[in-house]
Amino acid sequence: MSGLGLHIHLDPVGGAAGDMFIAAMLQLCPDLEERVMADVAAVLPDGVGQARLSEHMASGITARRFNLELATGGSAARHGVETTYSAMRKLLAAADLSEGTALAACAILHRIAEAEARVHGIPIERVHFHEIADWDALMDVTAAGSICAALKGATFSLGALPLGGGLVDTAHGKLPVPAPATALILEGYDWHDDGVAGERVTPTGAAILAHVTDGEPVSARPAGRLRGNGSGAGMRELSGMPNILRASMFDTAQGGFEQDRLVQLACDIDDMTGEELGAAADTLRESSGVVDLVLLQGQGKKSRPFNRIEVLVRPHLAEAVAARIFDLTSTIGLRRTTVERLLLPRSLETGANGVGRKRTRRPAGHETLKAESDDLSMADTLAARRSLAITTETDK
Repeated sequence: MSGLGLHIHLDPVGGAAGDMFIAAMLQLCPDLEERVMADVAAVLPDGVGQARLSEHMASGITARRFNLELATGGSAARHGVETTYSAMRKLLAAADLSEGTALAACAILHRIAEAEARVHGIPIERVHFHEIADWDALMDVTAAGSICAALKGATFSLGALPLGGGLVDTAHGKLPVPAPATALILEGYDWHDDGVAGERVTPTGAAILAHVTDGEPVSARPAGRLRGNGSGAGMRELSGMPNILRASMFDTAQGGFEQDRLVQLACDIDDMTGEELGAAADTLRESSGVVDLVLLQGQGKKSRPFNRIEVLVRPHLAEAVAARIFDLTSTIGLRRTTVERLLLPRSLETGANGVGRKRTRRPAGHETLKAESDDLSMADTLAARRSLAITTETDK
């Protein structure tokens, strides 16, 4: 199952934990169940136990639960297997997993370990996963990694997170809610207080949310056709609300087009040298959230020549990029416009000559191939570059 042209919105009604994300996604995408269960079975040491997916009613809503069913005596202590960050990475690397699962799972695991290391002031290699349930953590990051790899190309957004309150028991004693690692991982994300205490977002859940949203608090959903919903239930019963994480899938490729929305920031500059303007443009192109930047020339008031900078930016990072433009240029004002785009679905692949290429299906039904410009830099001359591009784009 490809994620191209799909957008998934996560609504943490009751909260967010690793098991809730997985259960919600497997109810939403039941065809991924076999893959996910096989990956979890491949990474858990023999005798620990097995993953279990079950039906559950949460305040009248049909949901699913995902949990580790321990074998008799199944524990890290019994098998003498370490549950440090380093040891878990080795288990993931050694396991026979589906394509892309280990990479995504390790990225999620790293977010947790990095946050725990910063909170407790220890090297990341010494982080121990006793605080996030040892094998539950490994199972959850593996299953989440499997789902993310299977849906590569899908985009995610996230509703405001419930703050919770009180204290949570950990190996370091009682800590405030949200747990310090959770709060660190989700800095910059939107939270709200719904009056329900307790731990509502776990470190593993936080790491998965940060991973699928690329560490950016994306809350806006693009226009699209709703394809389905899935609900993952937590183990705790909440008063007055279902303890679920709901996942809603939208098809953004309506009419053969994907749709998204960007912010355009623009300004006219007549008092910077070409060197200064070029340096500013190069820096801005590398800034997080910038999709594209163009420089245009024109003639303004008093017949002065000027350069116009137009920058296309992801909406949630527009203010940060605007601040960067003000710092890098002499402008004292920016025009801000919302821009809607229509995009043809595309996939990335590698040609027989090793050059990357973009495959796109046109509305008329035919496909086109376009060589990745950066991969053509190996050519010594213009003629060689064009020849390499033609070979890449015509090789089926």
